Amino acid sequence: MTSFAQNLKFHREQHNLTQEELALKARLGTKTIEKYESGEQIPNTQTILKLSTVLDVPASELTPSK
Repeated sequence: MTSFAQNLKFHREQHNLTQEELALKARLGTKTIEKYESGEQIPNTQTILKLSTVLDVPASELTPSK
């Protein structure tokens, strides 16, 4: 099972974005992206949709598979 944190980092790296660049594009703080990627924090649905738009992937690609 993959986690949101792993999926987010994978797709960010696929787009050759740093955490800072992703944060700017998604209008989030860099620390917030760090927390998401470390698994320390899980974003709400609205933020997942925002991240999926920035990364140009379906939201289902970011959410954990069961």
